[in-house]
Amino acid sequence: MLRSLCTAFVAAVVVVAAEDLSNIPFQEFARETNQSLLWNPYRPNVYFGVRPKIPKSLVGGLMWSRVDNFQDVQHNFRHTCEQGEMKKYGWEEFDARSGGVQTMYDEKNGIDITTHFVKIPGGNHGGSWAARIRGIVREDAPEDLKTTVIYYASLEGLGLLELDNEVDPLGYEGDVSLNGDSDGLGKYKLTVTKGRGHRPKHSHPSYASKPLDRTIVASLQAPAEVLWQMKPILFRELKAQIDKYLEEYGEENPPPPPQAYTISNSGNPGNLYMIQKVFEGNFEFDVIFNSGSAPKEIFSQDVSQQIDQNTRNYWARFVGTFDPKPPFDVESLQKFASNMFSNLIGGLGYFNGDGVVDRSYAPEYEEENEGFWEETAQARAKHLEQLEGPSELLTTVPSRPFFPRGFLWDEGFHLMPIVDWDLDLTLEIVKSWFNLMDEDGWIGREQILGAEARSKVPQEFQTQYPHYANPPTLFFILDTFVSKLGALNGTTPPANERLTPRINTKHLDDQQLGLHYLRELYPKLKKHYYWFRKTQAGDLKSYDRDAFSSKEAYRWRGRTPQHILTSGLDDYPRPQPPHPGELHVDLISWMGMMTKSLKNIATLLGIEDDGAELTTIETAILRNIDDLHWSEKEKCYCDATIDDFEENSLVCHKGYISLFPFLTGLLDAKSEKLGHVLKLLGDEEELWSEFGIRSLSKKDKYYGTDENYWRGPIWMNINYLAVVQLLKYAQTPGPHQTTATDLYSRLRINLIQTVYTSWQDTGFAWEQYNPETGKGQRTQHFTGWTSLVVKIMGMPDLSGGKWGIEEKGEGKDEL
Repeated sequence: MLRSLCTAFVAAVVVVAAEDLSNIPFQEFARETNQSLLWNPYRPNVYFGVRPKIPKSLVGGLMWSRVDNFQDVQHNFRHTCEQGEMKKYGWEEFDARSGGVQTMYDEKNGIDITTHFVKIPGGNHGGSWAARIRGIVREDAPEDLKTTVIYYASLEGLGLLELDNEVDPLGYEGDVSLNGDSDGLGKYKLTVTKGRGHRPKHSHPSYASKPLDRTIVASLQAPAEVLWQMKPILFRELKAQIDKYLEEYGEENPPPPPQAYTISNSGNPGNLYMIQKVFEGNFEFDVIFNSGSAPKEIFSQDVSQQIDQNTRNYWARFVGTFDPKPPFDVESLQKFASNMFSNLIGGLGYFNGDGVVDRSYAPEYEEENEGFWEETAQARAKHLEQLEGPSELLTTVPSRPFFPRGFLWDEGFHLMPIVDWDLDLTLEIVKSWFNLMDEDGWIGREQILGAEARSKVPQEFQTQYPHYANPPTLFFILDTFVSKLGALNGTTPPANERLTPRINTKHLDDQQLGLHYLRELYPKLKKHYYWFRKTQAGDLKSYDRDAFSSKEAYRWRGRTPQHILTSGLDDYPRPQPPHPGELHVDLISWMGMMTKSLKNIATLLGIEDDGAELTTIETAILRNIDDLHWSEKEKCYCDATIDDFEENSLVCHKGYISLFPFLTGLLDAKSEKLGHVLKLLGDEEELWSEFGIRSLSKKDKYYGTDENYWRGPIWMNINYLAVVQLLKYAQTPGPHQTTATDLYSRLRINLIQTVYTSWQDTGFAWEQYNPETGKGQRTQHFTGWTSLVVKIMGMPDLSGGKWGIEEKGEGKDEL
């Protein structure tokens, strides 16, 4: 058994560099840091990992597995978040400035792991932090369950990291500490405490040379480019120990599993330290980082106090910030709402590394000829991409196990709840995204920075193209900021604008600081806007099209017969076959929203010439949306193409695309077209369902076909935009106010019920929801834009108390 185990470990470690582990040169980066945000679990791809917002710095993480048999360990070692690996896990409380609590309910390993992360400000290097690691044996597991837990610390760049304890070949009876000194952090001490919990004992002779009631420390020198591959590195170390045990005791007398799965004690200098503990039953220990510039050293008793204080502060602030309105203003729904929000903001990640970009600017990428998608495929097949960077990005992620990286159009939706919680953090994230912009104004729609990020992405999706766009949702956030700033009319933000208590709102409290932020960002916003106008322009001159403006028409580049990935609506049906004369109603709507937002900023900053020009463009876009995309026959907005007779033709696949002028806030409250849009939205045979608005009409021939990604399923980001607009029209006098009020009230209830029910049943938020059953589907732990339900719960109840919460089942709440 032990021999076959070794073979399996060999297979698991082949990805680690084969050469001797030694130092390699590192590039240094000078940067300013926001001290209160310097440290965080900025590694959303792992169950628990901590790093500072500094390139090539100190990185830590947690790994664990049950070790009560020889068969399951290699499959059950936990490190990176994986789809379907656990029944449930995630943050229950989280604040980016103070810390949070998360639990991993690990059925296969028979244990629930809770991590309490706390931050203690002070000093010149981001303060200190601590993590309390607690394991509770599950009811269906044996009380004497054997668990091995490893906390590792690695230094990716130049600096010092060394063991502070006197080297003991038998292991360490008390706390284990590492001393460090590195750029951006100064001097520090990282301590893994002895902790509490029983340790397994056995009579095998191997115990004498490595007693399991001690902490084991292995150190090694590893190339920086492989340090992220911690599980393979660990497996290699475990295999080395198993080889020694085989040589000494043979297969007929192996050590028991808790002993066999241990690393070797070593006290040599290195840039990677693995600190291992083996427990029997429940356990608890702390990992404490003490900054050398902090005014006082923190210990476990300080950690206990901070955990309690953080929880009290979090819940008082959470309820005050999001303030759920009827029928969601019940305590039993607070855990659900907190789970949604905490996993969203707890998915905040700091990424640094190179990205794959094709800057060949091949003429095929202009997509000017019929059959262009075949030409572009041939151009991409030449593989002219290169690595660029390194770049850095602070961003939230859509899903920790499946999409642990930044997505441009997702991020605008992610920040909609976060802007209410921490405005200053939100503005830092927005700025981080725009700092990625190249000299032409392009921002890659998917940020896959570094080898670790690329390891989660199929190779065919890694390359970014400087002519591909993505919906500019970050402008929604800037709109919110401008509105909160209240400076368009020189007023002070109202006290009830979810700013009570006023925390992390320095860009509002000091209007000059807020204006300074916008002045600094404005040139990039403008460049990005005109990049869109240039690269995504539609062709109005080559074809006979009657429109108010001869310029304002737009077409997504990156089109194939099956997809427009750049639109964000991947497989949503579009005109067939693709044509260079196509015009896309969702894109011109995004451009209208973007123009309006940039105009407001220019006006606020007193840039009169830009404001006048943008006003003219906005008017032209609004007119052209109707002239180019409204179908009087179908009574909805549609994409346009060129037919076989070289004439303009509208192609109407009723669904999200048809709603975009409405979703982006471009329709007047008195518009007749708004009435038709609302009728389509509320039609149960078209888009309406009891679970939310379908992405494609039930009557469309493509409904539910092929990939069925955006061909019927319910998506929370688009539904959220619909709820926001319905509320606006419900509160605006006009011919459609009553209809909007009714649709708003029913849709708000339906969406919360859909997400809440699936969360109760499965423990997760989901990427999308089935339009026939309401069940969550596709990617689990999709705590990106699905977390918008927290915002929806805080919207006003216009139903007059028509709906309430009914208690059913074993303590379960149903709407």
